[in-house]
Amino acid sequence: MSEYWILATILIPIIGGILTPLIPFKKRRYMLWYLETIMLLTSAIIWKLILNGTTEVFHIIHFVEDLSISFKIDGMSMVFAGLVSFLWPLAVLYSFEYMEHEEREKIFFMFYSITYGITAGIAFASDLLSMYFFYELLTLSTVPLVLHTLKREAVLAARKYLYYSIGGAAFAMIGLVFVLVYGVTCEFQLGGVLDMALIGDKKNLLLWVYLLAFMGFGVKAAIWPMSSWLPDAGVAPTPVTALLHAVAVVKAGVFAMIRLTYYSFGTSFLRGTWVQNVVMGFAMFTIICGCSMAVKETHLKRRLAWSTVSNLSYVIFGITIMTPLGLVGALCHLVCHAVMKINAFFCMGAFMQKTGKSYIYEVNGIGRKMPITFGCFTVAALGLMGVPGLAGFISKWNLASAAVDSMNVQAYFGIGCLLISALLTALYMMNVVVRAFFPKKDFDYGTLSGVTDPSWKMCVPILIFSVSIVALGIFSGPLVRFFKNIAAGVY
Repeated sequence: MSEYWILATILIPIIGGILTPLIPFKKRRYMLWYLETIMLLTSAIIWKLILNGTTEVFHIIHFVEDLSISFKIDGMSMVFAGLVSFLWPLAVLYSFEYMEHEEREKIFFMFYSITYGITAGIAFASDLLSMYFFYELLTLSTVPLVLHTLKREAVLAARKYLYYSIGGAAFAMIGLVFVLVYGVTCEFQLGGVLDMALIGDKKNLLLWVYLLAFMGFGVKAAIWPMSSWLPDAGVAPTPVTALLHAVAVVKAGVFAMIRLTYYSFGTSFLRGTWVQNVVMGFAMFTIICGCSMAVKETHLKRRLAWSTVSNLSYVIFGITIMTPLGLVGALCHLVCHAVMKINAFFCMGAFMQKTGKSYIYEVNGIGRKMPITFGCFTVAALGLMGVPGLAGFISKWNLASAAVDSMNVQAYFGIGCLLISALLTALYMMNVVVRAFFPKKDFDYGTLSGVTDPSWKMCVPILIFSVSIVALGIFSGPLVRFFKNIAAGVY
């Protein structure tokens, strides 16, 4: 029966999304109830699957020989699917108020819902081919979301995102082909699936292939030099940018990189080779580059986008340590960053929607008028800085611990990158907080007359995310133990 439940998590939001513009809803609120019901039902099924658990492989569509679209639920599936199922219904609830006065609302929610089902397919894919199939579909479902406003900058951003994603997918395909040829199976197995007898003297060739595939999947994870599409995609509505920057697209990128490194090529094959040094170098450079660009950026969403570029490479840095503790650190930051960044984006989206302003100098004094919004933003900012007691500290601590434990000299320099990034994060995040709550003495609050916090549809998600940031920081023990079990192959 589990295969039918997995299919349900994919098909319910996809079919439900397709029907959204076709159903003649008499009132807008009926459409909102319909959409939220789909999201909650899908999330409920995902949690049923996670709690029941199974490592059995389900073959849904068989092509030739060992090639098929297949699903299974392992530890990695639980992490990614659980994260997505927690964030998505709240993101849709937030979208109801944000999109109220936008054009083509039904089309927006159609693709927003479809993307949920496709992301579930990535999470539950049992092998590299199945994951790649849904990974490509994710590009096709999110391009219309970036394009939604149909303004010139949206068209250019969507085009750039599409070109980058297709190019990255081509490199990832090379890795898929070589795994099929030189692997004992295409299924994900912790430790990798490469057959050393088949590889023979072609190890260096396989290392080059891994590098190409790693950078290919790294496009969606915005690794340098393929980072610029992410800030440009900020022209889309805030629910879309939050989706891109915190949940589906970028996290699908790092999820695929974890699968490629730990479950297909295997760290025993990669660790200690020149390719480990190269990919770790890319991650370290992106950490510094992203937060440096964020410091000098004056547009709110673009600043948060560059912050995402930096923080995604925290996860990539954990991946490239290529040890069990490195995987634990990567998973910690994958989860913690998602909650912190979606909260920050939603807070800025609420500010932009209520005021029509988009730049950092325009937040002066707004904290008094929107205390809930900017109080929650402050929690997200402190979390991203790595303040003890909040989610960001736990993930950064585990990444630094993994780097020390690895005995890799280059990883020690990675700790330095994390510290520099923490300092720069404090500069670009707290600058917004200070402006919001402590404007100049002669500031005229009359310029903000009529501005208030948004309705409960926006406030409830950001409050839940803020509480989650604190909860992850204080009660992280069970989650970290779960990640250690995943890294040990228990799940």
